[in-house]
Amino acid sequence: MKLKEHYGIDVPVSTIRALTEKHGEAMWAKQKSGSAWPEHPGVPVLIAEMDGSMVPVVETAAPGAGEAPQDRRKTRQLSWKEARLCLVQNPSSVTPIFGATMGSVEEAGERLWECALAAGAGNQTKIHGLGDAAPWIIDQVEERFGTLATYLIDFSHLSDYLAAAAEVVAGKNKDAWRKEKQDGLKENRWPEVVGSLQPFVEAASVPDSEAPVRACYRYLVNHSNYLDYQGARAAGLPIGSGAIESAHRYVMQSRLKIAGAWWKVENLEKMLALRVLRANGGWDDYWREVLDEAA
Repeated sequence: MKLKEHYGIDVPVSTIRALTEKHGEAMWAKQKSGSAWPEHPGVPVLIAEMDGSMVPVVETAAPGAGEAPQDRRKTRQLSWKEARLCLVQNPSSVTPIFGATMGSVEEAGERLWECALAAGAGNQTKIHGLGDAAPWIIDQVEERFGTLATYLIDFSHLSDYLAAAAEVVAGKNKDAWRKEKQDGLKENRWPEVVGSLQPFVEAASVPDSEAPVRACYRYLVNHSNYLDYQGARAAGLPIGSGAIESAHRYVMQSRLKIAGAWWKVENLEKMLALRVLRANGGWDDYWREVLDEAA
């Protein structure tokens, strides 16, 4: 609009789109990968979170050999694909380091690794992993950081299981019951919570969708290695993964899930790189480099 107003130049929307994709691809290419773990001690502790979010994807079929060109809008297929977002944050900082990918869980783990290095990790840095119980998240935290890492199930996510079980176990007293069990979990008394659920576990013949007590019981037993809420609170570390959940909204979804937007898969990686660069405060540095290269 400014070019039109001041110079009489019309810039087509297709040109703006092409330039955006070009720079997004350049930003994606500049992302580090394969970095070695530092030999220095690094910062004492870092918080690491990771999660997935579904984004809208469109695919169109190209004409086959010998086929006449056709309106590609008639061949489009709409679907949803998972974008993986991660962040690493020093507890003494209010600004996380972000990474994102449309790729595999291993690529997501690579982004988490690079975020940790950018946040000051070293060979003595403790990694406080935090998130839901998705196996791919737990596996990547443990595989990437080994004995330096511990993982904690998001307390809010676990509380959802407790709330559902409370409907069956406590009835009208469900809120008080849930609060009591939450307090017990914060003190690492999860075996007591499991014991209080056991008498109410639904029969095996009851479908999982109708068995909230059984679901809660299994969730606690299967993830008992990741319930050290007392230790996290004593260290002043978070027990909820609200940071990554809110980051989905302002890093990815506010742009990638605008009304009516459907994306080609190959363009999503470029847009993610653009959004992550802005969230990490590298926007001005990128354009400074572009101008220096053009000079």
